[in-house]
Parts: sequence; structure tokens; C-alpha cells
Amino acid sequence: MPATTEQLTKYEKIETFVKGFKLSGAAYKRVMALLHQEMNNGLRKQSHTMADIKMFPTFVRSLPDGSEKGEFLALDLGGTNFRVLLVRLQAVDIDIQSKTYLIPQRIMLGTGTQNCKVEIVAVVNDAVGTLMSAAHGDRNCEIGLILGTGCNACYMEYLDNVGTWKNDEDHHPKQVIINTEWGAFGDNGCLDFMRTEYDTELDTFSINPGKQIMEKMISGMYMGEIVRLVLERLTREGLLFRSVDRECALFERGRFYTKYVSEIESDTDEFFRNTKQVLDELHVESYTTEDCKIVKYVCTLISARAAFLAAAGLATLINRLNKQDMTIAVDGSLYRFHPRFHNLMCLKIKELVKPGLKFKLSLSHDGSGKGAALTAAVSLRLRNMKLGGASSSSGDSTSNIACETVKVMA
Repeated sequence: MPATTEQLTKYEKIETFVKGFKLSGAAYKRVMALLHQEMNNGLRKQSHTMADIKMFPTFVRSLPDGSEKGEFLALDLGGTNFRVLLVRLQAVDIDIQSKTYLIPQRIMLGTGTQNCKVEIVAVVNDAVGTLMSAAHGDRNCEIGLILGTGCNACYMEYLDNVGTWKNDEDHHPKQVIINTEWGAFGDNGCLDFMRTEYDTELDTFSINPGKQIMEKMISGMYMGEIVRLVLERLTREGLLFRSVDRECALFERGRFYTKYVSEIESDTDEFFRNTKQVLDELHVESYTTEDCKIVKYVCTLISARAAFLAAAGLATLINRLNKQDMTIAVDGSLYRFHPRFHNLMCLKIKELVKPGLKFKLSLSHDGSGKGAALTAAVSLRLRNMKLGGASSSSGDSTSNIACETVKVMA
């Protein structure tokens, strides 16, 4: 006879509320199979329109080969700030000078016609910039991953597999970087088998219900809120904290930041200094060491699921490329600052990739500057080759190159 709720210990009761975050290896392999299918749908011309994962060709056709030289202007356009970077590419070294400006309201609301006369060589999002930056020093790097506020990946794909490629006359090189936009994976309901009640509630109260389902289970924008929802449920069930003021920030949507998860999981002893500091910031008036253990446990479960799901996505790409040695360029605040994310991902990728395939995760630096400049340099190198000119992407003057190399963050 199954045990009644009253017969369960406190921790057994807690498990009933968090068990949905513990997924089997078979579940992650199912995710991989579904993701592979959805990627193919995005690449095919016939199914692209209806596909959730759009697999957009970026028109970036090559990775850096080491010959890129010269001076390039990279423009990093954000929501309120405009960063201008002068990037000097040399045989070995890269020198970057930058300055950041606040975008005036009159420019935001202006006509948009009083700009400089420039030719846009490349429009690059953060994933592509991350890949290009790391690939400059690592010829085995063909995948870029963003794990920050959002989650996205890009990779180098053969043109023969890209049914949406429209430039029939431009088949050299026979490859193109694909921007997967895989955050939308699951929008059609295919991931419902692994979603928890907390995922559903988060999605319901989000600004885009039913959209970006995979991203909502991984990225830094949402991880803290999922933790908060679980802690709130455990508190209301009498399993966490003896007494909590109903005005406590723990009951306020969006008040448990993802940075708290990283801080809490950085606690390595029984004193729980970081955890206690977080609880103090949330105005939890009374808590015990046992409460701190439970809070940390919830954080570890949710961050592990996020890391394993991201790993399943990367393993899908690694298996798809099927190359002996593969480097994945990674950037983003979640990956940079979470104390366990890197190791958790490596553990799960190793479990999921084909036997014999080797990989490493490499932190990429300044995709919006270095990566953008390299993208422009590669574009010019390929253009010169097609025109029968020099294979180098260098130029005679800064102004000449600057007018041809504009990069805007998507």
C-alpha cells in the first residue's frame, strides 16, 4: 500500500514537489531526437515556414583562417548604448580600442537617414560573434553557444543541407553558419513531457506565453523565477521556513534573481554564508540551517536540469557535425558566473555524444567586438578571392575599412 502524505518524511514530501526536475538519460536522448528533427524542419524549404526552430542562414560563409589583417570598425548597437570599437587585426595579436556612447532620444526617434554612408558587410548576433571570436585561435571551433539572459546556438552547416539557401549562384564555400534560434524549441508542445507545473506557471505569466519554451527552461532570464516558484510552493506547504511575512520578496514575481542561484551554489560549507545573505535580501526573517540546505538543493536541481538540457542541445550539434575533435565557443553570464554549469554540461555531453567524438567547451571573449571585426574581415577576404584580388583582408587606411565594416548586435 502506498504511503500517505502524513506518513512521508519531510524530505520525501519535498521530493514530491521537485521530482519533475530529475530527468533520466533516456529523456535527454528523446530531447536530442526531437531537436534533430526540428532542426531539419527548419532547414528544409518545404517545412521552414511552419518550423519553430528557424535555422536562419547567416550568410557568414567561412571561419577565420589566420590571414585576416587590417583595421576594422565594429559597431555594437544595444537598447540604450552604442559601443564603437576599432579593431586592429595582426598576424598574431588583436588590439581593440573602444568607446561607449549613450544613444540620444532624438536619434532613437529620428528619421534614420542622417547616418554615414557605409556598406554593411555583416549583421552578426551574439552567437555568431562568439563563434567567430573563438575560431580565430582554434580551427576546431565550429559551434557557438550563448548562455546568458537568453540561450541560442549557431554552427557551420553544409550548403547541401540548407534547403532555404536562395543564392543559387553562390555555392563557394559550400558552407554557411546557421543561427538556430533554438530557444523556440518546444513551442509546438514537443517538450511538454518534461515540463513541470512551475514551468507552466512561469510561461503563463511571461510576456510571451507559449513562446521560447526551451529558453525558459535554461536561460538566466528565467532560472531564478523557477527557483522562486518552487521555494514559494514549499513554503506554502509548510516544508520551508517556520514563518514568513506575506510581504516577503519570496512571494513577489521576478524578485529571486538568477545571480542568487550562482551565489547560493557557491556555498561549500555548512555555514551557508551566501545563502543566508540572499535570504536576508529577500527579507526572510527566520530561517534555519536546514532551510538553507533545502534552498541550495532546489537551486542545484533546477540549474542541473538547465545545464543538462543545454548539453543535450550541444550533443545534438556535435553528433550532427560528426567530427573527431570539436570545440564549442561559449559566452554569457550564466555560463561565466555559475560555479557548476561548465562541469555539469561536460558531464552530460560526454554521456550523450557518439563514442569516439571528443569535445571541449571554450569561453569566448568579446564576440561583439573581436568576433564582429573578424566576421567583416572574413567577408572581405572571400570577396577579394571572388574578384581575383588579394586573399588578404587588409586595407590601406582605417577610414576605408571602417566604412565597409559595420556590425549590429541582433
